[in-house]
Amino acid sequence: MTATTHPVLLARPDGQLACERAVTLPVMAPRLQADLEPDGRLVLALWGSGTLATLRFEGWRGPYVLGPNRLLAPGGGLHVAQSRPVAVLRGTRLDGLRPAARCAWWGAAEPARPVRRDGARRIAETGWGVVVAETRGDDVAVAVGADLGEALDALALTTAAVVAEADAHVARCDGLPEADPELRSMVSQGLHAALSSIRRDERGAFAGLAAGQAYSAPARTYYRDGYWTQQALLPICPEILADQIELLARGVRDDGEAPSAVILTGPAQSAAWEAVRRSDPRIKEEHLRPGDWWSDHFDSPLFFVLTIGDHFRATGDDGPLRRHIDGIRAILARYERLAATGDGLPAKPRHDRDWADNVYRSGHVAYDVGLWIGALDVVADIGRLVDPALAERATGLAALARRSLDGALLRPSGWYADYADPADGFVEEHLTLDSLTLLRFDAVSPERAAVVLDAVRRRLESRSNGEQPYGDWGVMCAYPPFARRADTRAKSAFAYRYHNGSDWPYLSGLYAGERLRRGLPGWRYPLTRWWRSCLEQGWAGAVEYFSPPFGRGSLLQGWSAMPAAVAVAHGRTVLAGA
Repeated sequence: MTATTHPVLLARPDGQLACERAVTLPVMAPRLQADLEPDGRLVLALWGSGTLATLRFEGWRGPYVLGPNRLLAPGGGLHVAQSRPVAVLRGTRLDGLRPAARCAWWGAAEPARPVRRDGARRIAETGWGVVVAETRGDDVAVAVGADLGEALDALALTTAAVVAEADAHVARCDGLPEADPELRSMVSQGLHAALSSIRRDERGAFAGLAAGQAYSAPARTYYRDGYWTQQALLPICPEILADQIELLARGVRDDGEAPSAVILTGPAQSAAWEAVRRSDPRIKEEHLRPGDWWSDHFDSPLFFVLTIGDHFRATGDDGPLRRHIDGIRAILARYERLAATGDGLPAKPRHDRDWADNVYRSGHVAYDVGLWIGALDVVADIGRLVDPALAERATGLAALARRSLDGALLRPSGWYADYADPADGFVEEHLTLDSLTLLRFDAVSPERAAVVLDAVRRRLESRSNGEQPYGDWGVMCAYPPFARRADTRAKSAFAYRYHNGSDWPYLSGLYAGERLRRGLPGWRYPLTRWWRSCLEQGWAGAVEYFSPPFGRGSLLQGWSAMPAAVAVAHGRTVLAGA
């Protein structure tokens, strides 16, 4: 990854993206998802089933105009429907259709089945889903389904109807039309990532908030990813959170534990995944129960409580609170037990099971403490509606945690340590963006928050940090790199990679939001610098994370809608200051 003065993608005044050469367009609708290579390749997948087939077509030549689930080229383009899992490729011809050998990396390969012909249709079947491609004059319609019936039902949509639905989705994502091209396009792509995370099953019922394209096999919905994604959805469709809460509640155990995500996959894939989970000791070690994706994550129960609080504040509906008050009681009791020293601060065991899942953080972790205080405030605020005694206990615990915070984590430098373990005395003193949960949930005074945000500006904004070697490229999630190598593994073992210093747009959005809500200047850089990097590199979609020496994570990531959510929430200030 290298910065360039000639970006691959140019933000247009209408919020769309222009480019001369072909780049990958990630596609995600309620059921259908795909990667489009406009020079002639479309890899198709289905939520709850996984990868289904690769379609090859006569590619289009640029220049291209890219938007949410839409690509326009001279004489052709791709349009994706929202109501059914079907897309139309205009101005082209079908060159081939090849079924996938497996649904995902873990799936067993199956012998390829011959593609059937039925008049103008070609039908590719696998053991977990179906693709039907239909020639319509100069166009090709392609539909996916858990079975042939679903795919054929989707093909009942006319080409005009598919195009109209695609255009309507582009318009719906245009959440800040008065903004300049860079900001407008960032919001458009961010809202697209959030809205596209709303998945449906073959009957049209809600099937979870997806973390992104790469999470359909097995299909699952995450507590933390969903929380940050829902910030963009709250002003648009807050009612969706009631269904999301019911899905997340499946994973909350009687002792208050919850996994990283709840598995929501279709029958065929579910059986295949369960066979792998039971037979592979490495997988079973992490995924302890059939419905769990990575069991016992330290932050997940807290996000469950926070999600209930968000839903109540947005809708006034106390139904989820009343239905799940026993789970909330268990969650509070669990973290009280982990605050064994009497300071009100839960101590995380030494494992890699919170959002920084390549890092063995232990003891008092600033990020988790911020979530804990935020969850306590939710219970203190709305818990009184159903359990006044529980609300009173939460009020006392929140006050105790706030009093204990500085003694446990505040450093002489003025910011909060990443983590400090009383058991061995080790303190990871570096500054992290995820510690801003302490600010988001008002665990610290406004004066202390200002000091922390100034440190973030000076040390984590790459433009201000001359010690890091890559120039101006984004906002680092941590700096300096982790001091104790044994606390990191896999991708995070490398400085500036993954949790060890990459730019994560959801955290950059959290940072920008704190500057905006406190009336501080300097919010534009974290709000848009990551997006400028995407444009420079030709990444058409809200990227998961990136850094100069190691490139990017996946595209079209739901929680990377946070910057868009912040921009829309502070629209008046953002537009005035842009």
